[in-house]
Amino acid sequence: MHDIRLLDETETRARLGELAAVLADCVADGASVGFLAPYGVEDALPFFADVAAAVGEGATLLFAAERDGRIVGTVQVGIRQMPNQPHRADVKKLLVMRNARGGGIARALMAAAEEEAARRGKTVLVLDTATGSPAESVYERLGWQRAGVIPDYALYPDGHLCATTFFYKKLG
Repeated sequence: MHDIRLLDETETRARLGELAAVLADCVADGASVGFLAPYGVEDALPFFADVAAAVGEGATLLFAAERDGRIVGTVQVGIRQMPNQPHRADVKKLLVMRNARGGGIARALMAAAEEEAARRGKTVLVLDTATGSPAESVYERLGWQRAGVIPDYALYPDGHLCATTFFYKKLG
């Protein structure tokens, strides 16, 4: 069983180690989420410290999935946009630890993110993911529309190139 919660800046800072462990686990599993191997918990701490600051500034929403009181998954929504895009938000870093996958955590995180984004007046969400990754099929099952693929867009943690698929979803 899992619980999905929206974290504030204080709680994000208090739980940096747990959040960093989720990110490090996903990178160790080969997820192309912006970081190269080797990448450990200590490497991930500054990233989530920056996320905490963005949460405090009101620029980012951070959702956490907890199982037995420990964070096992996260997703972010970048809600601060340019003046001509007040209706749009960016979904970022859907991460679920390997030992917590297959139980609907990604689906629950995305549902919470979409619901809160809509509550805050967002009508279009966008995201990108490594082409051919398991996440790609998750987004399709959740009703996201494929916008296109860019070859050689990013690197996997091992350093080889990967294509990226962009998705969008209209809310409401």
